[in-house]
Amino acid sequence: MTDSPHATPGAAAPALEPSQITGLLLAGGRGARMGGADKGLLEVRGRPLAEHVLQRLRPQVGALLVSANRNPVEYARLGATVLADDDPTAFAGPLAGIAAGLRACATPWLLSVPCDAPFLPADLARRLAAAALAQAQPAAVAHAAGRRQPVFALLRRELLPDLLDFLRGGEHKVETWLARVGFAEAAFDDPACFDNINLPRQLDALRTRAAARSETSPMPPPSPARPEPMLSVAQARELLLQLPVPDLDVRMVPLHEALHRVLARDLMAPFDVPAHDNAAMDGYALRSAELHATGDTTLRIAGCGLAGHAFTGDLPAGAAVRIMTGAVLPADCDTVVPQELCRTGDTDVVIPAGVVRAGANVRRRGEDLAAGRPALAGGRLLRAADLGLAASLGVGELAVRRRLRVAFLSSGDELRSIGQSLDPGSIYDSNRHTLRAMLVRLGCEPVDLGLVPDDPARIEAALLRGCEQADVVISSGGMGLGDADHLGRTLARLGDVAFRDVAMRPGRPLACGVLRCGTAHTVLVGLPGNPVAVMVTFYVLVRDLLLRLMGTQADALPRWPVLAAQPLRKRPGRTEFQRARLQRLADGRWQAVSTGNQGSGVLHSMSQADGFVVLQHERADVAAGEIVEFLPFDALA
Repeated sequence: MTDSPHATPGAAAPALEPSQITGLLLAGGRGARMGGADKGLLEVRGRPLAEHVLQRLRPQVGALLVSANRNPVEYARLGATVLADDDPTAFAGPLAGIAAGLRACATPWLLSVPCDAPFLPADLARRLAAAALAQAQPAAVAHAAGRRQPVFALLRRELLPDLLDFLRGGEHKVETWLARVGFAEAAFDDPACFDNINLPRQLDALRTRAAARSETSPMPPPSPARPEPMLSVAQARELLLQLPVPDLDVRMVPLHEALHRVLARDLMAPFDVPAHDNAAMDGYALRSAELHATGDTTLRIAGCGLAGHAFTGDLPAGAAVRIMTGAVLPADCDTVVPQELCRTGDTDVVIPAGVVRAGANVRRRGEDLAAGRPALAGGRLLRAADLGLAASLGVGELAVRRRLRVAFLSSGDELRSIGQSLDPGSIYDSNRHTLRAMLVRLGCEPVDLGLVPDDPARIEAALLRGCEQADVVISSGGMGLGDADHLGRTLARLGDVAFRDVAMRPGRPLACGVLRCGTAHTVLVGLPGNPVAVMVTFYVLVRDLLLRLMGTQADALPRWPVLAAQPLRKRPGRTEFQRARLQRLADGRWQAVSTGNQGSGVLHSMSQADGFVVLQHERADVAAGEIVEFLPFDALA
């Protein structure tokens, strides 16, 4: 546990979006001190106690779960997904409910609260998140009036394996487990916020307080919601990389079909490479011990060795072998002298003193690859050179993972396919063609779901079709907040959306999450509709996600320092990606020249660009001649 200072209200601290947090109502206890009653369903002012708690919790989180071992139908009526402990007959306490919540959680964080605490702080999630992030801990708990409140806890989803291991050991105490994994604390000034209802007299007192209030006033009154900041690009990338990975089966394919596939397991070298000591240059093979330290050394030419035609005779003392690059090094020879350093006659070669060191210009057996060692590591995205290496080892087919199937669609009544006539106000859809090209280049199997009009039923049908056919669904358009932007709302209804907005330009309205169809689930990414925003968000965020889902790891993209050719407008608080082309200056340095209008619908400027000028989150306006980062398109395969 970290004994660093408590997080304090009003202090500047990192934040999480509500969409990054799933709320968990703990309602799975016996209620022994309440005579066995299910406390969460006891009524206060005509509503279940759990409903009052959910009223406070709902604005703070993106999704709601209830851990309940009894009365699941009644809890489901409160608008949350109901879970039971793995062994509900055991009533193993809050940790069992938390384990069920972490298992079902589709967001990076889980916030647990008890079902009998109707006064929980309206900013509980925000302040726990600030403490966890500021203190770099995987959990945070509330602290008030000198006491920890361990069931008011914010927990990272990755804690589930450790929690299950803890429970299997017969342990059930919340604080013991939290001390084991480490946690931060967030201080709250009002301990009454954490009052809960454990005894009949406490319930009676609560009902008396409620009756004294106006019937039209909610109990307790919710605090005004505070607008949460948008996710940064880095935070959005972290969330994307936590989405579930599909199980892609393994198959053998011939080399000519393996390009841009992910190698499923290590390819072991069947023999040493090179298989023999051989010459690295054209010249003369000899024993270095026979070279004179001073003066010339004259050796008789005993024969010739060529690649594929080794010298096989005995090499007498005082002799050398004429040898070509790649030829097997004759027995007893350890050095090759390049031919341009020698003087030759009809039968002799003369080597001046000091022109070569012992062992020079020889490639040793196994120096590239040793037999039985990995030639290519599993998880590698195969390139042309990798296929050549496999062929050099005599390997004609490779074990690769099935290509990641990515379904994609464009939504909007204004869109038309190529070949259709354009009505007034309509445009040709470019996004599906762009997405297909980017997916193919990355090594995915594209599944085109076509154009979908702005109709909730048609959108839902297309998404469910994608869920059935693909591992990932990518949509473009309909992610705004307008009356016709149905796609975002449909996503929220069909699955769990981790976030909806990112502080970037272009590309702000962007969603990701998990789309559910029956018992199956599919990763879903909702991109903006503007063509440039589609390409930027794909390259900056979606590319790394897809590579991870394919079974490989995305390497950090190269970013070059270049000069800004002209002033660039930039507002702090978002990351911007401005299209530019490279231009070499007379002094050899490179500068980035803007391609002009940076509007997210100006696709021509993308076609003319060599890459993006990346202006980081906190950067302001850029003056001409300042150093900026440049991300080249050629690095984005």
